[in-house]
Amino acid sequence: MPRLAPLVLVITAAFPAIAPADQTPARLDAVTVSASTSRLPWSDSALPNTITVIDREQLERQLALTSDLSQILANLIPAFAPSRQKMTSFGESLRGRQPLYLVDGVPQSTPLRDGARDAHTIDPAMIERIEVIHGANALQGLGASGGIINIITKRAPREAGETWNDVSLGASTALPGASDATGTRASWLVGTRRGAFDLVGGLSHATEGLHYDGDGGALAVNGLQGDLMDSRATNLFAKFGWNPDDARRLQISASRYALEGDGDYVSVDGDVASGRPATSIPGERPLAPPRNRSTQLALDYSDADLAGGALQAQLFWVDFAARYGSSPWVDFFRNDPGSIWQDQSQNVSEKLGGKFSWSHPELGGLPLQATVGLDLQRDTTYQALLEAGLDWVPETTYRSLSPFLQLQWNLGELSLIGGLRHERGELEVDDYVTLPIYGAQPVAGGTPKTRETLGNIGLSWQASDSLAVYGSYAEGYTVADIGRVLRAINRPGQDVDSLVDLSPVVADNRELGLDYDDGRWSAHLAAYWSDSELGSLLVYDPASDSYNVSRQATEIRGIEGNLALRLGRADRLGLAYAQAEGRYDRDQDGRIDTDLEGINISPDRASLFWERAWSETLATRLQASRAFDRRFDRFGTEVAAFEGYTTLDLQASLALPLGRLSLGLENLLDEQFISYYSQTTPSNDDYVAGRGRVLSLAWSRRF
Repeated sequence: MPRLAPLVLVITAAFPAIAPADQTPARLDAVTVSASTSRLPWSDSALPNTITVIDREQLERQLALTSDLSQILANLIPAFAPSRQKMTSFGESLRGRQPLYLVDGVPQSTPLRDGARDAHTIDPAMIERIEVIHGANALQGLGASGGIINIITKRAPREAGETWNDVSLGASTALPGASDATGTRASWLVGTRRGAFDLVGGLSHATEGLHYDGDGGALAVNGLQGDLMDSRATNLFAKFGWNPDDARRLQISASRYALEGDGDYVSVDGDVASGRPATSIPGERPLAPPRNRSTQLALDYSDADLAGGALQAQLFWVDFAARYGSSPWVDFFRNDPGSIWQDQSQNVSEKLGGKFSWSHPELGGLPLQATVGLDLQRDTTYQALLEAGLDWVPETTYRSLSPFLQLQWNLGELSLIGGLRHERGELEVDDYVTLPIYGAQPVAGGTPKTRETLGNIGLSWQASDSLAVYGSYAEGYTVADIGRVLRAINRPGQDVDSLVDLSPVVADNRELGLDYDDGRWSAHLAAYWSDSELGSLLVYDPASDSYNVSRQATEIRGIEGNLALRLGRADRLGLAYAQAEGRYDRDQDGRIDTDLEGINISPDRASLFWERAWSETLATRLQASRAFDRRFDRFGTEVAAFEGYTTLDLQASLALPLGRLSLGLENLLDEQFISYYSQTTPSNDDYVAGRGRVLSLAWSRRF
């Protein structure tokens, strides 16, 4: 691809730590992820892929600017689409495809009816680190066509008898200030270890005021899909562990998270033609405001010395409900032309599953690491209209049984990794009747099935102490948004078996990359090719003013890279860049002829940072982000355009005699811009500007 040829930098956005310049460089280490991400207890990484690890220190720097997890990911990973800064993550992608969100290995996504709320199921105060595997893979099963984002929660002290308390208080407001722009945050966590037992528990509460753009106008609240502004959130979290000996561990964890809008504002449409963004005014939308609610339990057991290998087992249960705002339905019951029926939907998903694997470090006495495993899951999802008491999407249950095998052969400086995963899935839908507005059509149920074997293979070579290179091929898969298909049937005589294409969306990810670290300079470069013969895209339908699922061949090409330099002991500089181009077969004539819409792919992006330790008590980070212009062609004709923008953020941390004070200035120069989503998906009601300058202050202490 000619656009990519001149570029040499590629990203992992969380820049690797670098030794001080006067320290002798150690052998280059691979980026290590946890077993809950990699599924392999001894492997440095899951696959030879681009991997980003956002540790607690990096996370705290970004939390000084924003508590929005999507914004944090976008700040640190240019291949991640710009955050919409909303409760919904609709339109946010990684490498042009949807990532799978996990919390300690427990899936958060709802692929049967993708409600785009899986980025907000836990408070950042509970997070220790975030591990991101870029690119499609089947390591965690269904849903990782764009990669894996595994959120690792805080852990207890390592030493017996130790106890820590983490207390944090914070506030934020728009600058210039506004009386209704204030947000607050408070959290308290305790971690302790007593003998063979350990515990982490915590509580957080947050409120968010109205957001303002660079021109001082109130941003439009998204009363339908949900918004982070004018909201409140609470999280209760606990994790209890028992180590009967050095090899075995039993752990149970629980989390209850709720994010709910206050409903104090309504939006006023903007005007795309004149460039006037939508705004908010005081008022109440009919019915209850949007809400996210997630409850999850997980039971983990590990044995590092079972039959010469290591056992990992996890059982989990997730109860998730996403309530959306009200919307008017004209002649909903088809008995009163011109009448308006106000209703709101709620997407409900209950997951019950288990993950089991056993790994051996030297199978047959050879330098061969082997992992065999089995994943089981039952996902029951439906979408209900709360006022009418009717199901918009009927109850659908997806059951899967997935055995897998992963091998790693180590030959000196060379490692060969490969594996297979077999997915056996079945969707069960009973007979149902569509909504009256679709003609109350009876639809015969069915049990469509899928059988798919997915493979991966990779090679890594430690060329020197400072340089490692790799190449890999991996397949990832998900299912299309079945709920969108089932809920909109408006013709008689339909049945689920003929309507639902359960053929998985299989994405092939091929990648070449290198890592370099000599103690002063560090760099990561990668190029990837991601194809899908039967993709799943969201394509806008003007007739229904909605997005429909379209199964079409897609091709995505991209590069990612970063470069970082340590200047003495005080300064660190870094540059990151990501570029991607995606096209698909819109008219399904066998030719790739149309650019992926903005809702399906990120713009090309670059980021810069400068970190400086001014003294033992004061440190700062200045970071800039640029989203570049993009044009969208269909059959060779431009149909949409994006005008890029640049933002600058400043973060400072000051050690106090008691605790630490953090200051953040997001969008330091108060840049006025229209969000990427709004520019590439233009509509007057959703033509929203990005957030202007924001001042955040927080005090924290561990004791």
